[in-house]
Amino acid sequence: MMAETLNQGDCVQLLEDENLFQVIGVDSKHEKCWVRRWPIPPAGSPVFEISIQQIANI
Repeated sequence: MMAETLNQGDCVQLLEDENLFQVIGVDSKHEKCWVRRWPIPPAGSPVFEISIQQIANI
């Protein structure tokens, strides 16, 4: 996936995970983003940083 097409709020899949994740923030200069599992479970969902290259093209 290209950093230019990734936006905050997008729902994406990771290459190694079939669950959905919501994009919380994007740093296109460093090609990384922050995501959390979607939908958010009742106990909450931690935000974590990943490389944009780990996002599947969906």
